[in-house]
Amino acid sequence: MAKGSLMRASGRCLGLVLVSLAAAAAVLSSHSALAQSSGSPTELLQLFQNMTPEQQDAITKQLGLGGGGGISGLLGGLGGASGSGSGLSREGTANRKRESAAQQPAAVEEGEDLPGLKAQDWVIIEVDVQPLPAPAGAQTPAPAVPAPIPSLPGGAGGASQNSLASLFAASASAPPAAPAAPAAALTPERAAEIKRLQSLADLIRSKDPYQLTRDGELALPGFAPIALLGLTDEEAALRLRVEPGLRGLSVRLTHLPLRKTGVAGLKPFGYDLFNEATPSTFAPVANVPLPADYIVGPGDEIDVQMYGNQTRSLKLLVTRDGRINLPGIGPISVSGQHFTSVKSGIEARVEHQMIGVRASVSMGDTRGLRVFVLGAARLPGTYTLSGLGTITSALYAAGGVRRIGSLRDVQLKRQGTLVRRLDLYDLLIRGDTADDAKLRDGDVVFVPPVGATASVSGEVRRPAIYELKGEASVAELVQLAGGLTPDADTSRAMLTGFDAERHRVVKAVDLSPDMRGQLLHNGDLLSVARTRPTIDSGIAVEGYVFAPGAFAWHQGVRLSSIIRSVDELQPSADLHYLLIRRELPPDRHVSVLSADLAAALAAPGSPADPELMPRDRITVFDLASGRDRVIRPVLDDLHLQSSADQPSQVVEVDGHVRVPGSYPLEPGMTVRDLIRAGGGTADEAYKGDAELVRYHVNGDTRRTELLQIDLAAALRNDPAANLVLQPLDTLSVKEVSEWGNQENITLSGEVRFPGRYSIRRGETLKSVIGRAGGLSPYAFPEGSVFTREELREREQAELDTLGDRMQRDVTLLALQAASAGQAGAVAALSVGQSLLVQVKGSKAVGRMVIDLPRLLSAAPGSSYDVILRGGDTLSVPRFQQQVTVIGEVQNLTSHLFNPRLSRDDYIRLSGGFTQRADRSKIYVVRASGSVVASESSRWFERNGSVQIKPGDTIVVPLDTEHIPALPLWQAVTTILYNIAIAVAAAHSL
Repeated sequence: MAKGSLMRASGRCLGLVLVSLAAAAAVLSSHSALAQSSGSPTELLQLFQNMTPEQQDAITKQLGLGGGGGISGLLGGLGGASGSGSGLSREGTANRKRESAAQQPAAVEEGEDLPGLKAQDWVIIEVDVQPLPAPAGAQTPAPAVPAPIPSLPGGAGGASQNSLASLFAASASAPPAAPAAPAAALTPERAAEIKRLQSLADLIRSKDPYQLTRDGELALPGFAPIALLGLTDEEAALRLRVEPGLRGLSVRLTHLPLRKTGVAGLKPFGYDLFNEATPSTFAPVANVPLPADYIVGPGDEIDVQMYGNQTRSLKLLVTRDGRINLPGIGPISVSGQHFTSVKSGIEARVEHQMIGVRASVSMGDTRGLRVFVLGAARLPGTYTLSGLGTITSALYAAGGVRRIGSLRDVQLKRQGTLVRRLDLYDLLIRGDTADDAKLRDGDVVFVPPVGATASVSGEVRRPAIYELKGEASVAELVQLAGGLTPDADTSRAMLTGFDAERHRVVKAVDLSPDMRGQLLHNGDLLSVARTRPTIDSGIAVEGYVFAPGAFAWHQGVRLSSIIRSVDELQPSADLHYLLIRRELPPDRHVSVLSADLAAALAAPGSPADPELMPRDRITVFDLASGRDRVIRPVLDDLHLQSSADQPSQVVEVDGHVRVPGSYPLEPGMTVRDLIRAGGGTADEAYKGDAELVRYHVNGDTRRTELLQIDLAAALRNDPAANLVLQPLDTLSVKEVSEWGNQENITLSGEVRFPGRYSIRRGETLKSVIGRAGGLSPYAFPEGSVFTREELREREQAELDTLGDRMQRDVTLLALQAASAGQAGAVAALSVGQSLLVQVKGSKAVGRMVIDLPRLLSAAPGSSYDVILRGGDTLSVPRFQQQVTVIGEVQNLTSHLFNPRLSRDDYIRLSGGFTQRADRSKIYVVRASGSVVASESSRWFERNGSVQIKPGDTIVVPLDTEHIPALPLWQAVTTILYNIAIAVAAAHSL
């Protein structure tokens, strides 16, 4: 029994800590409030550290912080503790599953086609500190899960108040929390070990990603190379975890399957010819025509078909002594003869020795040949092939050639004599099989080591590593690579190799057809550069045109010759401002000019139609979008070219133009040109005075000059107003006075003509109601709801501030309760958290209380009238006969209005008060939104003497004084009630 009580007390203690830490996680910024609490964050952090790993996991899952490191950072930041020395480790992530590598041949050479990690692969190493076990003898209380915090559903009117009432009912049944049980403290030795491991983990993570060496080894900082060649991700992670220096760390390795490019991605050419994933290209088949030079030998089968006086089919096997036994004729020697000779001999003997019988001879199954495939074959050994087998058939049977073997000198040896050399490049590149000789029994196919090699990368059709044969030149290497691509720059090829002293050097090579005689050496690398993408003699057109691209340039070409009609432009294109970016030789100095396409097309060849230069870039803009994306790079070029003597050639137009912003300053650019660059003036632009700000530098000071521009005269090209601009000038175009956006209000409900009404500045609500025909006969003006957007935004900001303040106060209460072990702390915190959720979810209405009946009866412009603003709304409901009672009553409902009933009568009709009711603070909310509070009124002799009117709402608030809470809670509940009532009134139409 005592043991069970102890377990329950431990569970309540853990629940209290959970709730306390949850509140601490919600207010990272409340340093001053926490500093005044009796339980400091350092003590809470110590309490958390002394828990078992299971309890720590329960807390972190409850708070959603993702691991002990989140708790350490939270409480350590509040109390000044260092996160690295807290002794908390982040929760290690689970290892990913990886499919096992495909099975490879048994004789795979080292480093080639291995499953798993390969040499020079890239990996990411993720390490974290493992939680240390609790010290021996430490008491481990049973983990407990805190009681769930009751949620507060949203809503208006009685539903919200019912939720508030159930909140206190739930808190009353919550069991009291027991004080926390003491736990073992973190020893200095354990803290130092965790700090060391954390520093090592940070060092390893800082070097990510890692690349394996050429030997497949991983070099971690401070560790000897660790071999990982051929291991999967899981196997490699396991290998790292057993490393003595990494004990205490959780390790995960992720392979990055990056595809190598450039020189690093070059592969030896031709070795994938015998890849097992490809079709059996060289496997011998039996249903092919027999070659004329096939030599018959023991084991071959000869088919003889007789016809005439006798009809029979014979299958004759060549015996060991090289003969066949033909019935009716006898033995015939055929071994060592070509099949054509054997065929004609048998047919002639049958015709002469068997009267009236003729024979047709064909070859049946050919004999098997035993050959040796040796040297650098993938699977060297003895193989039995068909009698039609060739050198390539033997190589295919042996799995192909290893990368250390030669493809250009495959040798066929017969009885110790070299009879044929096969260059597989002839087969792969030219399709020549002349040297693919037929095999005989006992032949040896030998693959010697690879000879000298040279690599070629860049602009060739087949970049790879090629084997050289004899003295090879650059021309032969380019030919092996399939030739140059159209983008190859023949004048910028580089040959990297070694000189006589084995120094790596780079030589320039001319790849023109008559200059490719440079000889190659083993290990040379030929790099062929790509020609630059810039156009040397052409004009580029981009932007809002149907056919952007490059156009030919010739002397005297003009803009109208490139864009010949407005039909070539997309809809909404700007016809009056085309940007031309120009690069001037010899230093590619950037200059900018613009053009009016409409003027250029109207007068071709005139000054309005500029003459173009090579490499000009013409941009056509769109009036419906900004131009910064295109103009910004040009402006950056101009800024880079600027200096103290030559300021940036940039001007700016702001204010009421279609496309305000910064634009390049053109030679002779005027105010009118700047307006044209900005898309022209907007509708609201003031055509009178505009302001031009100009800067002058006098010695060490900069002086600002303000010039008044007659904008209308400047647009007419009046020289007195259309000034020539200078660098960094800024033109501001003003707005017509009282232009603005048209303001509207909305009238809804019981008005004769509801809808949206445009208003003039200073117009009042009574005026607009008169324009709407007044109220209908069924209107209830006392319950009208007038809302304003500005008020809603202000109320929402204050509501958010209230929520933040309450969050801090609730957290302070939670930490104080956790440190002092106060009874009922969990219940009080549950109430506060639920109220906090409701406050955070509440949305302000922005209602302004007005007396509509008095407003309509007063004179226009009286103090009761409302000066309207854009976005205002007025909702006039129908006549209401009900009185609503909400809050701490037995039945939340509405009653038919009875003038003889008082406030307390309506409360009695709703079942009377609940135990949680605060009878001294009952108040009445009028239909107009005004509040009558009886406790502060001196005009009433008793609480029930408040006059009740149709549409009123009687609110019985909660009594929060019996719960150890904060004074703010009473104000919060009152605000929630009023918001609910306002929302209900706004939706009562």
